[in-house]
Amino acid sequence: MDKNYDFIVIGGGSAGYAAARTATGLGLKVAVVEGGKEIGGLCILHGCMPSKTFIESANRFITLRRAKEFGLRADNISVHGNEILARKKHMVSDFSKHRTEQLENGKFDFIRGMAAFVDSHTIEITSLQNERTQISGCAFLIATGSVEQVVPIPGLAETGFLDSDAVLDSPTIPGSVIVLGGGAIAIEFAHFYEGVGSEVTVLQRSEQVMKEMDVDVADAVVAAYRKRGMKVFLKTKTLRVEKYGDRKRVFFEHEGVEKFVEADEIICALGRKPNLKPLNLDRAGVEMEHGRLPCSHRQQTNVPHIFAAGDAVGPHDIVHLGIQQGEIAGRNVAKLLRLSAEPLEEADYRIKLSVIFSEPQVASVGATAKELERGHIPYITAKYHFDDHGKSMVLGETEGFVKLIVAEKNREILGAAVVGPQASDLIHEIAVAMYFHATAGDLARVPHYHPTLSEIWTYPAEDLA
Repeated sequence: MDKNYDFIVIGGGSAGYAAARTATGLGLKVAVVEGGKEIGGLCILHGCMPSKTFIESANRFITLRRAKEFGLRADNISVHGNEILARKKHMVSDFSKHRTEQLENGKFDFIRGMAAFVDSHTIEITSLQNERTQISGCAFLIATGSVEQVVPIPGLAETGFLDSDAVLDSPTIPGSVIVLGGGAIAIEFAHFYEGVGSEVTVLQRSEQVMKEMDVDVADAVVAAYRKRGMKVFLKTKTLRVEKYGDRKRVFFEHEGVEKFVEADEIICALGRKPNLKPLNLDRAGVEMEHGRLPCSHRQQTNVPHIFAAGDAVGPHDIVHLGIQQGEIAGRNVAKLLRLSAEPLEEADYRIKLSVIFSEPQVASVGATAKELERGHIPYITAKYHFDDHGKSMVLGETEGFVKLIVAEKNREILGAAVVGPQASDLIHEIAVAMYFHATAGDLARVPHYHPTLSEIWTYPAEDLA
């Protein structure tokens, strides 16, 4: 371990690794400091990969449950939670091993230990063996990810619950669950548990689930979940949690009336928050707002040589954006240290993507209608529903719709949303179109094979063109 570096990256997850790889490629002397007991970052260890592995098992089981609908028989089917967990552990181990090899390949120094700022150019590292050392850097990147956010609810801790990390390490499939929350994590876990046979109740404080989406998108998911047999309560206020024999009760206020729901397990999925507390940011002069790091689109904090990327800063806690932010930070640090006359690069959130692996899936790209309304940007929109689309009908996947949003004046595509089959893949056609500033007319003229899911985009495009 050296004592002085051009660039020190705190956090070895996706954003941190992307920044280190980029800066090293530009000739900087780089160190990555990783304090976790396991290597890989949130996406690999506790987020994208393990949760989607669980969800894939649920998706396959739903297909088996529906076999008769397609003239097939799949009798005596069953779920084995311990085998689902074993598959997840195998997958995560492979992904983690690959990331470890990337971090330990010798192109930069990889240091295991918890980092905390001593001043704006120095950090102290406490190793896993509790040994302490200090190193200094010309520039830093904070890429420490996020941790579970648990809202204090009377009786919740005493009664017991599973957070998202615990769910992904549990071999047990409860007969019934109560999911607290209505964001992406909550909606995905609700899908998983119903998919493998649990009775599911969702309690959401706000008036819609998935608050970042448009109302019609959220409403379509709620309608589909209720059709699957889930109970979904919106605009609730959770009052308290109590044990009731071997089961658990959540008392809540809904439409002015106190109610309760009872289940075998409670899933607390109230989101995550930036993992910043251990860093002693005040010693470096780095300012925080509401638990987050204010950060420019150049990825700089208020201290110009201290950058941030990924879940630690947002504005969208999505891994591909974290990677982009890390790469931008790496390139900008190289420009700063070399006193380059080139302007610093800025992140472009025009084509922001969001996907929720529910059933039906949900995906969006670009601006939502509510964002355009807040910005007073004139737009028009058109939808086409999957229940009137040939390939969707063949698949038996007719829930939801596609929605295209274009500028009123020139019909340039500003955004889109999908609720329905393979939304996570369908949305990328619009991302590509938006990258090239395509109009609705451009999209409508692109040939689409029939019958495919993708051709559904041509219908709202033709209407808007």
